[in-house]
Amino acid sequence: MQKRFLLLTLSVFSLLSCSTLNSVLSQAGTNPLTSDEVGKGLKEALTIGISKGAEALAKVDGYYKSPYKILIPAEAQTIANKLRVIPGFADFEEQLTEKLNRAAEDAAQKAKPIFVDAITSMTIGDAWNILKGPEDAATSYLKQETYQQLYDAFKPVIVNSLEKVNALTYWESAVTAYNKIPLVKKMNPKLDDYVDTQALNGLFSMVQKEEKEIRTNVGARTTDLLRRVFSQQGRG
Repeated sequence: MQKRFLLLTLSVFSLLSCSTLNSVLSQAGTNPLTSDEVGKGLKEALTIGISKGAEALAKVDGYYKSPYKILIPAEAQTIANKLRVIPGFADFEEQLTEKLNRAAEDAAQKAKPIFVDAITSMTIGDAWNILKGPEDAATSYLKQETYQQLYDAFKPVIVNSLEKVNALTYWESAVTAYNKIPLVKKMNPKLDDYVDTQALNGLFSMVQKEEKEIRTNVGARTTDLLRRVFSQQGRG
């Protein structure tokens, strides 16, 4: 009788121990991630972060009153310095700066769907490489996959926006006045191309900031899947 009781006790203890061990291992995060989890988790994180970043830049003052503010090009600065004494151009630099940033804010509305499409098309291999890669791996991937498409999508919006806020007319009148000054080097840089490039520089800087936030701030991982996936970053 005692022998049977001892065997039963050992059997129950063994079952409980296995269950407890599996629970502890699971809580410790030792269960391997599946490829599907990595893909879904990374895509979810990037979609959340990038949507947040793009939407922030697309708001009024998203560029103009932010670290991503677009400054006037060097040629425009030279023109501004010369035109300060000419009536109508005393505040040329600040007026042009605001107009350039308003154009970029309009264009930023085009960014989100292009980013989301690139994220959706990401392969499992891409996802693993990004997860295990440096803290800007996702930003680098998206820049490679979307830059030209974003440039092409931004360009007509920026041109229309520059026209809407009279920036092109304002720029043309300033250049004309400047070029009439004796002995100066004639100037007429492409304003739309400059704004497009600077707007994208700011956009990808914002994307990089959001990527870093997700990688380093546990509080930014708002679901169990995100916490599970990003706890594995950098592991072999």
